Amino acid sequence: MAYRIVVTILVLLATICDAQLSSTFYDTTCPDALTTIRTAIRTAVSKERRMAASLIRLHFHDCFVQGCDASILLDDSTTIESEKTALPNLNSARGFQVIDNAKSQVEKVCPGVVSCADIVAVAARDASFAVGGPSWTVKLGRRDSTTASKSLANTDLPFFTDDLQTLISKFTIKGLTAKDMVALSGAHTIGQAQCFTFRDRIYNNASDIDAGFATTRQRGCPSSSSTSNNQKLAALDLVTPNSFDNNYFKNLIQKKGLLQSDQVLFSGGSTDSIVSQYSQNPTAFKSDFAASMINMGDIQPLRGSAGIIRRICSAAN
Repeated sequence: MAYRIVVTILVLLATICDAQLSSTFYDTTCPDALTTIRTAIRTAVSKERRMAASLIRLHFHDCFVQGCDASILLDDSTTIESEKTALPNLNSARGFQVIDNAKSQVEKVCPGVVSCADIVAVAARDASFAVGGPSWTVKLGRRDSTTASKSLANTDLPFFTDDLQTLISKFTIKGLTAKDMVALSGAHTIGQAQCFTFRDRIYNNASDIDAGFATTRQRGCPSSSSTSNNQKLAALDLVTPNSFDNNYFKNLIQKKGLLQSDQVLFSGGSTDSIVSQYSQNPTAFKSDFAASMINMGDIQPLRGSAGIIRRICSAAN
């Protein structure tokens, strides 16, 4: 009887250990996984620097819907309504081909081993580092979902018109703090936005936007709505749009946040002090950004026997 109990405990412990995320998860099963992914990401970012922000955002938008399970990569099918067509992702989420290419390269060296969810997580880290941002140790061992949720993408992802309390609530639900939220928002320093997401802000003559900044931004974003006008792109940080730095936070203090959901981070509310700290201390920002990316990567991963390892990231095969 005692022997059976010991065996049972050992089996349970083994199962628990097997289910934990670990930075060494692929050391034995696919030792070349990380270098293969890194090469693919560096190549993509060198061709288009904007891709770095897109890959970081892709990881973020994946983790906030069903957890970090690569559900955002799934295409429409008879059983799946893709998250790609949800409002926060429609015509803006990108980098899918980069992930597909990285997955293809990894499959060549160790087929059926590395999950798409892990590739998305590693790609975000490598993209950050490729443009001068921080690096961090990525915990691995996530598995891929066989489902997606367009409805959750529409409700759980932050929206460009969200007020501060709504944003804080959306992050709190995911187990992230207001500090995580502000730190992660700093990735906007290398991001871009479509005209329709900030048109109202730059034309409404509000007190929370610098008048000269609004006028400058109006040149690239016509007041009239049309498909071509709505999709015109603008850098979220005009000063150093290609550098992963803390200028984003300096902009907020000067009332030069392009999106309303950015400016509310410094608007007399509870996150003002965090924005002020990061505007003065780029080292603190980068350190906290890395820590918050690790925290975000821990949101509800599928582990152990849950989920699958997709061979093609866009299909629940």
